[in-house]
Amino acid sequence: MKYSIKKHLALVFIALTAGLIFVCWLANNIFLEQYYMENKKRAMMDAYLQVNEAANEDTIGTETFEINLQNTLARGNISILVLDQSYHTVISSVNESNILGKRLLENIYNSSQRERTVLEETDRYTLCTLRDQFLNKDYLELWGSLDNGDLFILRSPVESIRESVEVSNRFLAYIGIVICLVGVIIIWFVSKRITEPILKLADISKRMSGLDFGVRYEGKEKNELGVLGANINEMADKLETAISELKTANNELQRDIEKKTQVDEMRKEFLSNVSHELKTPIALIQGYAEGLQECINDDAESRNFYCDVIIDEAGKMNRMVKKLLTLNRLEFGNQKVVMERFDIVSLINGVVQSSEIMLQQKGVTLRMEKLEPVFVWADEFDIEEVFTNYFSNALNHVDFEKIVEVKVVKNEKKVRVSVFNTGQQIPEEDIDKIWIKFYKVDKARTREYGGSGIGLSIVKAIMESLHQQYGVKNWDNGVEFWFELDGE
Repeated sequence: MKYSIKKHLALVFIALTAGLIFVCWLANNIFLEQYYMENKKRAMMDAYLQVNEAANEDTIGTETFEINLQNTLARGNISILVLDQSYHTVISSVNESNILGKRLLENIYNSSQRERTVLEETDRYTLCTLRDQFLNKDYLELWGSLDNGDLFILRSPVESIRESVEVSNRFLAYIGIVICLVGVIIIWFVSKRITEPILKLADISKRMSGLDFGVRYEGKEKNELGVLGANINEMADKLETAISELKTANNELQRDIEKKTQVDEMRKEFLSNVSHELKTPIALIQGYAEGLQECINDDAESRNFYCDVIIDEAGKMNRMVKKLLTLNRLEFGNQKVVMERFDIVSLINGVVQSSEIMLQQKGVTLRMEKLEPVFVWADEFDIEEVFTNYFSNALNHVDFEKIVEVKVVKNEKKVRVSVFNTGQQIPEEDIDKIWIKFYKVDKARTREYGGSGIGLSIVKAIMESLHQQYGVKNWDNGVEFWFELDGE
């Protein structure tokens, strides 16, 4: 990535490390020599005070004094010479005591030709820096007199300080380079370890933006990244649930819209079918009524014929309206289903006996075995409506051998009632549509016997209200309608 956090972290840490090392190096160059000089001054003053105190207490020459003084001089790389008032050596830390003695006398009598810079001066001592032209070195000197009148001089080379600073700076530069190189490697791996979880979280968020909520962050970190990963997982779960609920609601809404559209279409179709079904009888009634009013035929026979037509068409309209009311009551659940135990064989015999005259008029052969009572559970009046529709349809569509066969078959828990008639088969493309209101396979024949196309819709509504199976089946020589009920 062009703007990778890993690169930014590495660059920031490398720059910070290099900057700190450079600041340390710069501070060494500027302040380390001064710091060494201050330490050297304090060391020389400590040595002076130690010697002055020993002189006042007359402990010079004791073992304890000698040990403490040597430690102080060694730590500060200091040379010392103390002369009494007769110029005899009291304390000397170097073999060349004559050199320090000469320097002390030059300072006392101010006969030194060397360049010097006074740093501090009192009535007892003078602290200064000077350059030895013969040795070409700079020194720090403290000279003067003790409280008992003895003369002293303390001397330390300054060149060692500068060398120490240079060595320290070179060492710091080398160490800095090594630290930078090692730091680059360490920081690169550390930043990689930090950014890997971030890249994983970025990939998860990208997949979530594509509605892929199955991804989960599996890191085990207990820091802020772990908390972020856990929150993203929780958010994925909640988003998945919300999307699922939204899709479910959207699906339900789509179904409601489709159902509403279907209801609207059914309403339009219903109005169209009702208008079509009522148009013909109304026109006939109106025409024959106008004929009677205008006395087109004065004979009684013609008037009776006109009246019969009017009564017949009015009866058809009345039956259709009653069936529509029944169907409406069933479809909208306004009718309470009363479950009762009754003999289905007795019900079938009653319907068949009432249709005896029609059977004789049509020359239909009825085949039905004589059965013992078979009891079922259902609404008796509704089942009578179902069987009557099946039986009347069989009589109206019977053909060829003109056979109608009624069967009652009792299974383990169900009782199946079927009505078969010989005749034309129902076309396969129409077999699922015959249960729709006003649908007619043979409109001319249906009109001939006064059918409205509502009967099978009533059968469907009744059987579905009872939660029972029903259907139709084509045979080679006819059609069979059937329904099932719960037995004893």
